[in-house]
Amino acid sequence: MERSQCQFGIARRESLRVDTCERTPNNNDVMAKPETVRRIKSYSAESGFVYQYQFQDAHPARRGAESGNEYVYYVSADRKTMFPIRIFVGRGALENWTAKTGRALTGTEEYALAKMRLFEALDEVEDFAAKRPELTVDESNIGALLERLDL
Repeated sequence: MERSQCQFGIARRESLRVDTCERTPNNNDVMAKPETVRRIKSYSAESGFVYQYQFQDAHPARRGAESGNEYVYYVSADRKTMFPIRIFVGRGALENWTAKTGRALTGTEEYALAKMRLFEALDEVEDFAAKRPELTVDESNIGALLERLDL
């Protein structure tokens, strides 16, 4: 294939990589991961405080002997400083719910559980910004949280 054809994007896909006429193993191997745009949302707690929060990350985690997923939110009580809040969703609670209902929760539903747990804590924990509790979704609260989600 001629070089001029390659410059105009007429190259065959089988032999060449996108955006280049060179036969390299990776076209963008040094390119940085694009920044994720994070939306800041507000939550009006039952205590009267209005918190701002944003979802940051979800990753597999362990607490003690139990495995699960940890969801990290950044929360602000004063719109000036943000602090991380970690919500651990235990695998055991999810498996027990699956056994009872016959269906597993989707990833979106698990995320919603973590978010409902955050809202519950914002409503109930006095001086949330000072205490910065580590939150858990387990057997003791999964039913009530799923009920709030109509699941």
